[in-house]
Amino acid sequence: MSGKTEKKQQLSLIALVLMIFTSVFGFTNMPRSFYLMGYSAIPWFIAAAVLFFIPYAFMIAEYGAAFKNEKGGIFSWMEISVNTEYAFIGTFMWYASYIIWMVNVANGLWIPFSTMIFGTDTTQNWGLNLGFMHLSSVQFIGILAILWMIFVTFTASRGLDKISKFTSVGGTAVALLNVVLIGGAILVLIGNHGQFAQLLTHDCLISSPHPDYQNTMGVLSFLVFALFSYGGIEVVGGLVDSTKDPEKNFPRGIIFSAIIIMVGYAIGILLCGAFTNWKSALSGSNINMANIAYLMMQNLGLQLGLAFGASKATSLAMGAWLARIVGLSMFLSLIGGFFTLIYAPLKQLIEGAPKGFWPGKMGELTNGMPRNAMNIQAAIVIVIIALIAFGGSGASAFFNKLILMTNVAMTIPYAFISMAFIYFKRNKSIKKPFEMYKSNTSATIAAIVVTITVLFANIFTIINPALNGNLSDTLWMIAGPIVFTIMAIMLFRRYKGMKDQLGK
Repeated sequence: MSGKTEKKQQLSLIALVLMIFTSVFGFTNMPRSFYLMGYSAIPWFIAAAVLFFIPYAFMIAEYGAAFKNEKGGIFSWMEISVNTEYAFIGTFMWYASYIIWMVNVANGLWIPFSTMIFGTDTTQNWGLNLGFMHLSSVQFIGILAILWMIFVTFTASRGLDKISKFTSVGGTAVALLNVVLIGGAILVLIGNHGQFAQLLTHDCLISSPHPDYQNTMGVLSFLVFALFSYGGIEVVGGLVDSTKDPEKNFPRGIIFSAIIIMVGYAIGILLCGAFTNWKSALSGSNINMANIAYLMMQNLGLQLGLAFGASKATSLAMGAWLARIVGLSMFLSLIGGFFTLIYAPLKQLIEGAPKGFWPGKMGELTNGMPRNAMNIQAAIVIVIIALIAFGGSGASAFFNKLILMTNVAMTIPYAFISMAFIYFKRNKSIKKPFEMYKSNTSATIAAIVVTITVLFANIFTIINPALNGNLSDTLWMIAGPIVFTIMAIMLFRRYKGMKDQLGK
């Protein structure tokens, strides 16, 4: 036991950087960014790193060191720093977004599965004729999504040892995709004698080839996407005590990893242009955020073959096989993510809430897992999936509105956590064994910069549809935080009312 503890405490600077990198760096962020902004995505990733990632990571590190023995995660951080109601609203909004994530991924999981098997997305043809009734592709995939939700909930609720078997494989698979993209793009450049498919011009870093991102509001709204690309830094909080000489190595580790991640994204986006011409490959109506990663990697295989003199048929086959590799990797990654996110946000919400907050057996843990709450969560997700699959076009439109409601609500907890940091630093009763911000003034400035960056990005994301004539989408995005906040306040008031009655 002591040997294991010693090993954990001796986490080197290089090991720390690698852990942060693998937790934050996302493969799909590079092709998606190139699709939305072309080369002009690069400066926004640099801005997001300077204004958000680095200062926010330092905050998470201080929280993690101070609250290393608290089980409630971000709930406990905000509750101890500010108060319970503030913590519950921020955490509930964060949790609600994952409900929609599960609905979305349970349905979208079958796109990489299809690509893995067939080399392309065939899910639109997955209808089923049972004789007495015909299932459309949407309905058939809906049934698959429901069965998947039941399977994952049943398996994950058995304990963490079942989950770890799925999560480790997915992370490794996607990490290898980064090597494939960068290595393949370099080979295409060599084969084409250094010629980029997307020409590098004097204005390519400030102008997007995508028509929706050529105006000021569209470009500024991309900042939200750049912020999300640095998501996952919460892992930093648990690594302070595991790092050798943390006062010296931890700030170095965060700065080094931030630079590596920022440069990695910049190089990856740049190399997407080595094998992809935006106008000829990405301007079609069939291209979207869901399939862009598979289509671009399929194009990488095609261009790789053509660059070295292979026939078009052979090059197309190379593209299909590369798409299969991406499909397999993304399928494994989504499985790993699903097994983690089906319990982790819910567990934080339950463990952080005050005793007696959740009615009945909802707050109970079995084998360390909130099994009863997970069953309720599964039922909610399954109902939403069924409504979308069998409710007709009206239900599909409703789901699109739910996604819009969640888009902004998912980023708000960042602002909650950063603003709570001001109170955290001023609270002298909280023992702070590790401090990056040596004064309240520096902490306050950092918190304000991070909060303004998050809110600034959200404001432009919200108003951009309205400026393009789509007021409905703007109103639904505003409705998201409002509805989730009202729900959280009502739940908290219910608990407070029950507590007051018991007190009498």
